[in-house]
Amino acid sequence: MFQFMNIFRKEKKVDVTEKQELSHFTSDKSKEKVAARKGEIGEYKIDIQLSQFPKNYLYINDLLVRNSKSLSGYSQIDHVIITPYGIFVIETKNYQGTVYGGKDRKTWSVNGKFKMMNPLNQNYGHIKALLHYIDKKYEQVFVSIISFTKRCTFKIDSELRKISSDELVVYDVELTEFINRKIAVRKLQHEEPLLKHEDIATIYNVFLSANITDTIIREEHKLSIQKQVKVNEVNNTCVICNKQVSEKVKSYCLSNKKFKGKVYCYNHQNMV
Repeated sequence: MFQFMNIFRKEKKVDVTEKQELSHFTSDKSKEKVAARKGEIGEYKIDIQLSQFPKNYLYINDLLVRNSKSLSGYSQIDHVIITPYGIFVIETKNYQGTVYGGKDRKTWSVNGKFKMMNPLNQNYGHIKALLHYIDKKYEQVFVSIISFTKRCTFKIDSELRKISSDELVVYDVELTEFINRKIAVRKLQHEEPLLKHEDIATIYNVFLSANITDTIIREEHKLSIQKQVKVNEVNNTCVICNKQVSEKVKSYCLSNKKFKGKVYCYNHQNMV
């Protein structure tokens, strides 16, 4: 009877090596899923905040528009909210640790190790891409906001936390507060709204029309970004002579569309 029951208890035998490989594979996949899930939760939290603004404030999430100056040919913008006193373009970051950065630094870092492109420069590119679709007179009403999760600690330029700045770095939980404070300041500075109801509706409809919903294009853009991230992780060596270059030279090459995501030493930059 005991042997009979064991027939149903038999499992596939896996040797130690295979177990380790499966464990490693599962671990990597689990981390990816957890990261993706945290990102989704972060986006949802911001979406909830934006939905609670007055009805005359119009917003769009996950906006993909063409951008000829981007390496992928597109710009993907997390959130845009159009209000009578400003167009707020929000870039979200899902990191954990101490964020080091400055307004004029090309790269920022997390915990002094992981490096990322200056998110203010990234969002500036997003704003420029949006300006392509509307009148340039609206350029002065834009406000750039970089939103990090509360799992971060900021070690950044103090001016990026001041409400007087049009480039702000905030925690996701205080996003609503900063937007309301910015609007309040502009109300004091201007007797009339910067954008009338008709302006808000027009800009919203233009952005909505420009938004690319084609899943194939969106997937191609995603793969292009992933490839770009991998390139950012390469060694600081010139692709032609393998000469070691500084982090500054590497950042310059990777941020310049002319070099197509490749790193060149100073001498070979002029040959491209």
